[in-house]
Amino acid sequence: MVSYRSHRKPARPGGSWPTRVVLLTAVAGAAAALTPAAPAGASPDDGPGGASSARAAGARIDRLYEEAEKSTEKYNAAAERTAELREQVEYAQARAARRQAQVNRLRAALASFAGAQYRSGGVDPGVALMLTADPDGYLDKAATLDRIGSRQHEKLTRLRSAQRSLKQQRAEAGMKLAELERRRADLKRHKTAVQKRLSAARKLLDELTPEQREERERASRARGRGESVPSGGGGASSNRAAAAVAAARSAVGLPYVWGAAGPRSFDCSGLTQWAYGRAGMSIPRTSQGQRSAGRQVPLSQARPGDLVIYRDDASHVGMYVGDGQVVHAPHPGAQVRYDPVGMMPVSAVTRP
Repeated sequence: MVSYRSHRKPARPGGSWPTRVVLLTAVAGAAAALTPAAPAGASPDDGPGGASSARAAGARIDRLYEEAEKSTEKYNAAAERTAELREQVEYAQARAARRQAQVNRLRAALASFAGAQYRSGGVDPGVALMLTADPDGYLDKAATLDRIGSRQHEKLTRLRSAQRSLKQQRAEAGMKLAELERRRADLKRHKTAVQKRLSAARKLLDELTPEQREERERASRARGRGESVPSGGGGASSNRAAAAVAAARSAVGLPYVWGAAGPRSFDCSGLTQWAYGRAGMSIPRTSQGQRSAGRQVPLSQARPGDLVIYRDDASHVGMYVGDGQVVHAPHPGAQVRYDPVGMMPVSAVTRP
């Protein structure tokens, strides 16, 4: 029998090449199936701590600051009203106390007269005339007693009037006091809202790297640089406006503190109110009130000292100081500073 030697090479350990290719392909496919697919156009910046997440956090921080500023202005309005009501309550209570003292004096005078009549025995005038040894003298005394009675009647009328007035003033003081308590509750609620939003913003800021925080700050300060600069006259509209601008400039570098109105820290409306106060002019405490604190002019005609009101709800305010800039107290963690007038949507420009 003729035998033939096979020309095939012995199989290599681990299987043939086609088998290995099939196995490697299967492993790669399984690994791909277990790995989450990256979105089209994704970049390393989209991961945790990347640029995209930092931008999203920055947008959320801006929204929280905006909401906190709205709550701050509500707090300022409630605080202003609370202070006014406290004065009114004190005045009403003082009036009621003075009226009470008058009632007490009138009561004492009438009680003294009644006591004297009682001690005299209250003898009938006809009987006294019959028994007297000096009828003419008695008649003189009777006329005097009539006059005394008339005066006591007048005192009694005054007492009744004073009592009615006292009752009314006590009721007024009570209503003012009740409203004061409601305003104090509003004050507490707005304070809680501010603190809650600022705490959330601080937490998000702490999650950013120092570089991301710096970039966010640079971006926020660059907003509005491309906006048109007001073309109004270069000088302030009045001496008081010029003095207010000087005061606002002197506050640059001082910290933002919500609810503060100087002299060492400010919120947005606290700064502008303080600056005009230094100029000898009183304007409202809130940005909403300051929007109506004078004549409104177009942004294109803004002059130094004008109040620039931002957002449709007038929740932020700055002072125009010329050259397309405002001085304002921006948000917690920042200082009073210069920024472009178009840094956010302008809703009004008011000239006090």
